Amino acid sequence: MRKYMALCLNILFVGLTYSQTKQDSTGTKTTQLPDVIVTGNSNTDPIHSTVKNDYQKRGSQPKNVADLFSEINGFSAIKRGNYAIDPTFRASAYEQLNVMYDGGTKAVHACPNRMDPITTHVIPEEIEKIEVVKGPYTVRYGATFGGIVNMVTKDHNTLENGFHGKASVGYETNGNALVNMLHLQHISSKFNITGNVGYRDFDDYEDGDNNTIPSAFRSTDYGLKLGYNLSEKQYIQGHWRQSFGRDTKHAALPMDTEYDNSSIASLDYKYENISNTLQGITAKGFYSYVDHLMTNENRPNFNMVFASSPVTSTTIGGKIETHWLFDKINLFIGADANLISREGTRIRTIKIMNGNILPEPIVRQDKIWQDASLSDIGLFSEAKYQINRTTFTAGLRLDFVYANAMDLEDDFALIYGTDVQQSETNFSGTVSVKQKISNNTILEVAYGRGVRTANMIERYINHFTVGQDSFEYLGNPFLKPEVNNQFEIGFKGHSQLNEFNNFNYQLSAFYSVYENYISAIIDPSIPRKFMPMQQPQFTKVFINIDDAYKTGVEFMVKFNILKDFYIQNQSAYVRTKNNDFGESLPLNPPFTSTFIWGVDKDYYWAKISYNLTSKQSHIAPSFGEIETPSFETLDVKLGATLFKKFTIGIACLNLFDATYVNHLNFSYRNQADFNMSPITEPGRNFTTFLQYKF
Repeated sequence: MRKYMALCLNILFVGLTYSQTKQDSTGTKTTQLPDVIVTGNSNTDPIHSTVKNDYQKRGSQPKNVADLFSEINGFSAIKRGNYAIDPTFRASAYEQLNVMYDGGTKAVHACPNRMDPITTHVIPEEIEKIEVVKGPYTVRYGATFGGIVNMVTKDHNTLENGFHGKASVGYETNGNALVNMLHLQHISSKFNITGNVGYRDFDDYEDGDNNTIPSAFRSTDYGLKLGYNLSEKQYIQGHWRQSFGRDTKHAALPMDTEYDNSSIASLDYKYENISNTLQGITAKGFYSYVDHLMTNENRPNFNMVFASSPVTSTTIGGKIETHWLFDKINLFIGADANLISREGTRIRTIKIMNGNILPEPIVRQDKIWQDASLSDIGLFSEAKYQINRTTFTAGLRLDFVYANAMDLEDDFALIYGTDVQQSETNFSGTVSVKQKISNNTILEVAYGRGVRTANMIERYINHFTVGQDSFEYLGNPFLKPEVNNQFEIGFKGHSQLNEFNNFNYQLSAFYSVYENYISAIIDPSIPRKFMPMQQPQFTKVFINIDDAYKTGVEFMVKFNILKDFYIQNQSAYVRTKNNDFGESLPLNPPFTSTFIWGVDKDYYWAKISYNLTSKQSHIAPSFGEIETPSFETLDVKLGATLFKKFTIGIACLNLFDATYVNHLNFSYRNQADFNMSPITEPGRNFTTFLQYKF
């Protein structure tokens, strides 16, 4: 049934998309659909938001989309290899961040070890910009706990009618990596069509001590977009993409990926300028399907047991929103939905038991997802009122959540019973004030209450090692949703020192009080299920904790000298505390600071980045975290536009060949030549990138 539904949706959605606002020679208007959250309009933009959109000026190619976050202040990366990389922002990770493409399209990982996070299903060269809302300060884009990340893939440059395209190729020495991408687009007065295809081939890299880190992978991606003007006021867009990952090594996970296939489709509609009061109606529908296979065929324990885990994930969702204008009040009212289901088992062929070779291997199956489903249907209303230099925002949201698992393992049912279905009604909201103190300075003050329901791992995982440590984890289907009460104050602005020199600055400070924070604790009454003679002997069970908080600050200052030269510093610090356990919350990044010296002209640019990361002693020992030392790296990047159509970039990353680990890196697991220590980052790496645009 599911395959039939996927086929029908593929046929329905294949093809459609739409481009940005422009006026052609015939006077026909085409309009950008609402792929973006931040538009540069204070009447509609969320408070405490930021945009990163200079990816065309790069000297190196990212491994996947998560690498694009490295230069955004406050972001870190959770790394299990070169492929399975998750972004984390202000110590919020995984489902604590509301990560999406093009204003709402989502793809949920199928692997319980997150070998296939959402960042792996679109190639980085497609990303035009990344928008970030730094907390639960808007209710319009789904249930949001720690912030919103919107990765915009559409080309937002105004293009003339006709044929356009770009082709790019990149190479890096450390890992013998090759990247290719071809993007073609045709625009007419009535419709446009866009297609792209990309290929990435990365080998194992070496760290600063010349250790070879198992991290190779290959991926092939393609996408198709088609857009059409239904009338002067109505527009439709669709997007179809597929991604195919192959032979992916995960240094910090117990298995590798044989294949990871994903299909993502979306359909968008907009009707604008309906009346003086009803400004517009927008609608989005999307579908994603992830088919993933992982095995231990190339791991040292293969001789004892062969493990193979075919898993799938299906996500169906959508949103409808109306925009009303009453004098100075912009009012948004709408509804959205996300429906997630997962299936999969682990098949173990046991060859050796208790040190003895079995005459006939024993085959056993372990239920990974227990045929789980999780649905979230939300209703929201958000109003913005502007008077003089002040903008007030208030929003309310209700989420109706239903979760269930239909095929429980016997031992799981023995603990929780055979009926684990749960329903929740979650309330979230926000109030904020944006004050334009002067023509050059803005003050932003906000409070947001973000609510996150427990994910499927936290609810239904059954004795699998899904954390940083070596414990088996057991889900809890009766977890309460966790709540983030976040307060934030921020200043941003610029000052013109003279005709040639100016500076920009941003400062934010935030504090979060958590309710029912979801964590895990060792339960000595539940022994280890698989390989029971191994350590650790007991199982961790997900629970709610009562007393936890987060606080932090971010700072950026940039001096522009003689218009084209600049000096910049950006720094971020976050501190978390789990008072129930007397330690930090897990995945708390250390203090980071980056100093940049650069030149940015129309046809060439260059920058030197000196990156400082402090020692991290605020750790969560109950999650297997250890203190990590400080480190420093230096990156040099430069590029130029040649003959208006060619862009070339070159870089040297980690110029001094430092050996270091990021605190959030997972540890080596099931690797023949490595002990249980955090995986090291690449050593010195020379890269080049060439793009031809026509």
